[in-house]
Amino acid sequence: MIVAEAVGRVLASLGVEVAFGVVGSGNFHVTNALVTHGARFVAARHEGGAATMADAYARMSGTVGVLSVHQGPGLTNAMTGIAEAAKSRTPLIVLAGEATDVRSNFHIDQDAMARAVGAVPMRIASAHTAVETVVAAFRAAWHDRRTVLLNLPLDVQAGLVPWRGLLGEFLDQITSAARAAASTALPSSRPPAPEQVAELARLLAASRRPVFVAGRGARHARRELEELAELSGALLATSAVAKGLFRGNPWDLDVSGGFATPLAAELIRGADLVVGWGCALNMWTTRHGDLIGGQAAVVQVDLDEDALGAHLPVRLGVAADTAATALSVTAAGVDRPGGGEARRYRSPELARRIQAEGRWRAVPYTDESRDGRIDPRTLTIGLDDLLPAERIVATDSGNFMGYPAMFLDVPDEQGFCFTQAFQSIGLGLATAIGAALARPDRLPVAALGDGGALMGVAELDTVARLGLPMVVVVYDDEAYGAEVHHFGPHGHPLELVRFPPTDLAAVARGYGFAAVTVTEPADLAGVAGWLKGPRDRPLLVHAKVARDRASWWLEEAFKGH
Repeated sequence: MIVAEAVGRVLASLGVEVAFGVVGSGNFHVTNALVTHGARFVAARHEGGAATMADAYARMSGTVGVLSVHQGPGLTNAMTGIAEAAKSRTPLIVLAGEATDVRSNFHIDQDAMARAVGAVPMRIASAHTAVETVVAAFRAAWHDRRTVLLNLPLDVQAGLVPWRGLLGEFLDQITSAARAAASTALPSSRPPAPEQVAELARLLAASRRPVFVAGRGARHARRELEELAELSGALLATSAVAKGLFRGNPWDLDVSGGFATPLAAELIRGADLVVGWGCALNMWTTRHGDLIGGQAAVVQVDLDEDALGAHLPVRLGVAADTAATALSVTAAGVDRPGGGEARRYRSPELARRIQAEGRWRAVPYTDESRDGRIDPRTLTIGLDDLLPAERIVATDSGNFMGYPAMFLDVPDEQGFCFTQAFQSIGLGLATAIGAALARPDRLPVAALGDGGALMGVAELDTVARLGLPMVVVVYDDEAYGAEVHHFGPHGHPLELVRFPPTDLAAVARGYGFAAVTVTEPADLAGVAGWLKGPRDRPLLVHAKVARDRASWWLEEAFKGH
């Protein structure tokens, strides 16, 4: 067995079930080996799309993602998606052929590219060490939550893995051991130190208005956090990437940060203790610190010790698993002075306010639909009413992005996939594809701007080819709206960021989609009709949205540029 085939076999033996990519000569054999040994290969139309599909699949399936690309340009094409995955600490292995001869047109410093975006470069150096290197790459991805570039030099790929007669037994033994090692002693089992448990219990006991903000690192800890919140009287919120985690809880404030409702912003800003659980508490989640009141103590619980206090000063930093920490503090007890007044923030009156004002659709607004364009709020509320509750929403970046994040409800933390750590536009459609394959039991919904949709338009073919019953909603303002609203008020010319109309419905039909153009609420009848039908083709909703209003959440974003 040659090295390339052994790499694919080991990854399949370690439990890799799905891989994404674009096949060229440099990754042909390793990709075929994955398929031969039971993995499904999803062929994208562009490596950039494939990278984001693998990222989203890993996030929503809870497994290690795998991306397979050609050497040189195959890797460079994928770099934006790899950067997003690395910044998000997505467990992902990138299999890339490598031309080590500097005379090759394909030669680049692939290690340097990986390091530049925060990925971990590794290399299959010889046939003798190939299997061990694959196991080490898998462990780095899974155990350390890293995006790993596994370089496959072309000359090494063709080498023969030794011990031919015992190869099967050898691989079975080493991969069984690796699988056991990868699944045990994970960082997620790391308990908090007893003195940190005691200090957090003391802070909660002294707090009158505690708020928990849960992030991606707490998506597995709903039960433990709700139990501790009940004990301490805390209100519950999430970062954007953990949207839906506390859905159904009467004390759920939904998302903290730029997408927070006025009520959520008021209550988080009024907290005297904010505990971030697996959450960076960065400028997006705290509105550049504006949501953290001057009287508030801040606690952070995160597996990544470097994340503690990285964005805000913290009273207490706990480098431990969120679920384990919440469970330990609950077991220790939260003894309030004087006993009884345990729920000062929680009250029947506040419960009624949260029920009445806790979602954006409850916030009054003036419908600005006119002149053949629909208000994006009206559009999104209409879609929220029509689409089934069991959905998985992926949103791209851009001026429009808050509307689906704020007005489309999701059933739980598995209902929202948000690839925005790098703030690139053009990733939304690929995100939706990866998420859809991870959760085939839910209706996938891709929310895109026209700029991002046209950047990733080739992946409409992938949606149709895979037969995904996806709803793709394009919020079309015929511009890069963020730049229009950021620079326009200052009198700058805008011709470079505005575009003539594109018939996106016709484009989608060319790829095999059903399509409907929406300019007013009545046009949503076309969406209702598709939902009632066989859903044998994906649907693109070309929404021509009102474009006079700036998105205030993007003004917050521009502060961070």
